[in-house]
Amino acid sequence: MSSHPNIDLVHRFFQAYATNDFLVIEKILSPTIQWHIPGNHPLSGIKSGVDEVLNYFKQLGKANFQASPIVIGANEEYVIDCHQNWSSIEGTENLNSMSCLLWKIKNEQIIEVHNFPENQHKVDSFFQAVYDQKS
Repeated sequence: MSSHPNIDLVHRFFQAYATNDFLVIEKILSPTIQWHIPGNHPLSGIKSGVDEVLNYFKQLGKANFQASPIVIGANEEYVIDCHQNWSSIEGTENLNSMSCLLWKIKNEQIIEVHNFPENQHKVDSFFQAVYDQKS
């Protein structure tokens, strides 16, 4: 059974993210990428362009933040995935929850992503605890 090319693209993203392969991620993302992070925490907001998105991923590294897909579906323009998120930091109540991402794909690149966390309050509390809002 073959997969949809847009699902393959998102799987390549997750594989590169899991290994911190920012060169592969950079090729997968459109230069005009918009990544929407909801909430009220130091990392929330819209990340515009490859540099801002890659910087966001590097900031997530401070929390040993990881993600693994659970279910995924696609059409010619979008991919929707639900995945498990978790972190591993000593001395902190770690995050372990689900999120769904809506990925917009054009010309074999990711052009926009919207994040929908299972529990926004839990995500806000975690990121506020881990990231110094002044840095």
